[in-house]
Amino acid sequence: MKKIWAWGALLFGLLYFALPLIGMTNFSLKMRRGEYSFDAYAKVLGDPRFQETFTYSVTMALVTIVFGVLLVVPTAYWVRLRMPSMRPFIEFITLLPLVIPAIVIVFGYIRLYNTSSWLPLTGSLMGTNILLMFGYATLSLPYMYRAVDTGLQSIDVRTLTEAAQSLGASWARILFRIILPNVLISVLSGAFLTFAIVIGEFTMAALLNRPAFGPYMQLLGANRAYEPAALAVIAFGITWGCLGLIQLVSRFQKTTQRPA
Repeated sequence: MKKIWAWGALLFGLLYFALPLIGMTNFSLKMRRGEYSFDAYAKVLGDPRFQETFTYSVTMALVTIVFGVLLVVPTAYWVRLRMPSMRPFIEFITLLPLVIPAIVIVFGYIRLYNTSSWLPLTGSLMGTNILLMFGYATLSLPYMYRAVDTGLQSIDVRTLTEAAQSLGASWARILFRIILPNVLISVLSGAFLTFAIVIGEFTMAALLNRPAFGPYMQLLGANRAYEPAALAVIAFGITWGCLGLIQLVSRFQKTTQRPA
């Protein structure tokens, strides 16, 4: 009886998620009356605004990933090595973006860094881009930190550090030549999650008035019929592609860590 309920729950979950996607994909292929076609996808991919916004979001995602790695890896490493008693406090801070809405964070940014403030980041395009990158890094912080911390938990940080110091390695060399390669798989998992978050984020980009992919999706959905469905399928594919890469990276990590 338990197996029947388990299979029933699994089937219900699959139908709950698959049917809307199938219906949306089917609708996106019906732009040409009476037959299936990829006209909606061709129009979306050929739209200069799609190319501009997608390129912008990909660039912001890559910059955010680099910033997140440079921020999280040294922090998580130092906490595990020198300040283990601070772990609960650091974990609490990294979880705050999950409970504080993005609209609250971005309004705080606008209030603190507007053109009349002590640091007028919103007064220039570069400053606004930097502010948006900080916002994206904040949203992805829980996932990046958890991934890196899990990777550090799987290695003996103290022994590796002491061995490297005994050979005369500097702190920078220890961090980037020893620690980072050992947690690279975990860093890549956090990076893929960050990429998926940045690509689909709407609130911060819209309120900071930046040409990101999320606001473009909303604008297209308010003015077109078939193209938004095609764009949603593309965005869904990108997200699931990132999740698939995370699974692939996780399996590779298990394979490399398996004892001979």
